[in-house]
Amino acid sequence: MHPEFEKYLKENTNLTPDDIHHISSKAVGKTLRRNELLLQSGDVCKQKVFIAKGLLRTYSIDANGNEHILQFAPEHSWTLDVESYDKEIPAETNMGAVEPTEVLLWHKDDFNNLLSEVPELNKLSQQIISRNIYYSRKRMLTTLSATPEEKYDDFIQRFPKLLTRLPLRMIASYLGISIKTLTRIRHNQLQR
Repeated sequence: MHPEFEKYLKENTNLTPDDIHHISSKAVGKTLRRNELLLQSGDVCKQKVFIAKGLLRTYSIDANGNEHILQFAPEHSWTLDVESYDKEIPAETNMGAVEPTEVLLWHKDDFNNLLSEVPELNKLSQQIISRNIYYSRKRMLTTLSATPEEKYDDFIQRFPKLLTRLPLRMIASYLGISIKTLTRIRHNQLQR
């Protein structure tokens, strides 16, 4: 059993120690090096992912070689390529480690069985899905209507601990702005 996962479940659920052990027993641990891919575009996402330590990013690369970051997943969060996982089709995104990362992986069949066997895990799963839907809608509205300064301010409020862990190019990619614009925004904030 991974201590960070156990800590996460104890803080976020009312699971019994036996349930926690049962859920953990179905997981496979994996350690990723910096920039190592967990999922490559074109592969089918077959596993739910819990980040025990480290940081993952989900991204795509366009025809011109530009990276577009859709999501960051720091420790104590879950991630996957939802469409690929649900429909069992090739992923359109990559998922890779920003820094050395430890993850726990559950195969789809095992996780579905756990959802049936452990109602409290099912409840947690539904809460996570709801939070992700709310966050995705908020992010879409911010992306469509906010100024670059507002996007950066939103990022700082939402992910204050990630600022020192991410290169500026990744933050700019996530915000959908140029690194030049991000540098200008940061410089202006320092001048205040």
